[in-house]
Amino acid sequence: MLLGEQMLVYMRYGQVANFKTNMNIPIDKISIALNSNLKKSIRIIKAEEVEERFHSRLSCKRKTYRYIINNSEYSSAIYRTLETHIPQRLDVEKMKIAAKFFEGEHDFKAFKSSGTSSKSSIRTIYKADVREIANNRIYIELTGNGFLYNMVRIISGTLVEVGMNKIQPEDIKDIIEKKDRSLAGKTLPPHGLYLVSVEYQ
Repeated sequence: MLLGEQMLVYMRYGQVANFKTNMNIPIDKISIALNSNLKKSIRIIKAEEVEERFHSRLSCKRKTYRYIINNSEYSSAIYRTLETHIPQRLDVEKMKIAAKFFEGEHDFKAFKSSGTSSKSSIRTIYKADVREIANNRIYIELTGNGFLYNMVRIISGTLVEVGMNKIQPEDIKDIIEKKDRSLAGKTLPPHGLYLVSVEYQ
C-alpha cells in the first residue's frame, strides 16, 4: 500500500479501527498478517482501504449495542465474564414497553456517568429492543447516532429496575425529562456489553 493510505479494520462484534500504513501487503492478507501478531483474544475479520478523511469513530452514523443478561437462577461458570447474572426473575414484557420511551431524540443527561466529556448530552435512539432468547438470556439492544459514557449500561440498569417493578415503564419519560441521574437505574457491570455493529452510511 502507498504511504498515507488508510486501512479500515473490522473486528469481532462490530469493533472498527483505522490506521495509516506504507505496507505492501495485499489488502486481503492484512487480517492474516495482523492476526499472526495479535493475542488470540483479538481477531481481525476484514480490512479495506478508505478515504484519507475517514475516522472510525467520528465518521460513524449509527451504532448498535447489546447488553446480555443471564436471568436464570444460577450464573454460568463458562460465560460469567461475558454476561451479567441477575437471578431475580425480570418482567420482560414491562421492559419491552419501557424501552420504547428511549426512542427518539432526547437529552440523556440522566443516563450518563460523571466522567462524560461530551459537551452535549442530546442523542437520538433509533431503536430500543428487549427480547428474551433461549436459556433465560435477555438481550437489550440500542441503536443510536451516538452514546454517552456508560449510557447503554445505565439504560440497561434502568430497564432491569423496570423488570424488578422498582420503576414503572411510563416513568421513563419523566426520568428523561427531569435529567436527574439519581432517578435512573444503576450502571450495570461492563461484562455483558457488546458493540454489535457500526454503520457509516
